[in-house]
Amino acid sequence: MEREKRQRKKRRGCGFYFLIFLLVVIVAGGSVTGVLVYRDMTGANGDNKNYVIEIPEGAGSSSIANILRNRGIIQYAFAFKLYTRMTGEPAYQKGRHTLNPTMSYAQLCEKLSGAPDQEDAGTKRVAIPEGYELRQIVDLLVEKGLGTHEEFMDEIENGNFDFDFIKKIPRKENRLEGYLYPDTYLFSVEDSPHDIIQKMLNAFQENVVPAYEAVRTPYSLDQVIIFASVVEREAANDEERPIVASVFYNRIDRGMKLESCATVQYILKERKEILSNEDIAIDSNYNTYKYKGLPVGPIASPGLKSVEAVLEPADTDYLYFVATADGSQNLFSETFEEHNQKIQEVQGN
Repeated sequence: MEREKRQRKKRRGCGFYFLIFLLVVIVAGGSVTGVLVYRDMTGANGDNKNYVIEIPEGAGSSSIANILRNRGIIQYAFAFKLYTRMTGEPAYQKGRHTLNPTMSYAQLCEKLSGAPDQEDAGTKRVAIPEGYELRQIVDLLVEKGLGTHEEFMDEIENGNFDFDFIKKIPRKENRLEGYLYPDTYLFSVEDSPHDIIQKMLNAFQENVVPAYEAVRTPYSLDQVIIFASVVEREAANDEERPIVASVFYNRIDRGMKLESCATVQYILKERKEILSNEDIAIDSNYNTYKYKGLPVGPIASPGLKSVEAVLEPADTDYLYFVATADGSQNLFSETFEEHNQKIQEVQGN
């Protein structure tokens, strides 16, 4: 307890010197940026709207600053990192925290170093895994007792959700596939299926849309989500995502089919480890063994890392990959001969 008091006292003291530093920058240079940073630090630019964020285990100020910026809670990640460096980095607590953009940097640090939000009798915590299909998400929500399958599907197909990105989705069927953002949510038992889907779409708006708008790409947001959903289902780990994205980009550039097993598994509604010739011959616009280019729609809900991998892929010459026997990684190849050799290695031949 005494240690926490000392840390808060130190943060207030260092925060004062940080304010003096900003004021010197503003006065000496007439810096517009300095004024904006000062307003950001004090929460003067906040929209007074609550946001729930998830702090991963072991997160430091750098990753916390990026999370806060991406969610719109702060505007200047570099200033937040500088502030924590000058005031002493808090011991951030893993879990979900409710924050408000009107909070100052000091208040944010204090809140994030305190106990995370707890589930109570009136709430239900639901973790939506990255790579889940819409049908799986609905099954999970129904299993948690938050509504019926029919209620959720009616909202998904017919519900009115006022987001620009939804208006630009060209499909009527499966229109929200890929857009129910995978995250851990704390839903109220009073939330209707419409409320629940609205919150998941809000999370998409807060996380994915800023990442998309920050990068120049010839792809529409819908195309990026389609692409990212394939990467999500094919990559074995976070490090591979940009490499898998590069493989598909390279195949598209060479006029090759994507030949993603995950797109066929989506058609089958079954994640078969080995596809038959009959499977890959299915006549569907989702079948990337039969048709060139991206599938007609997303095949799962991609996480932010898969979206970022599509927006900023690795620079490789790889055209092929095959998963190891335990599925822990993919083996990448530039030539078909090398690819066949790795397939034989995986199969133990």
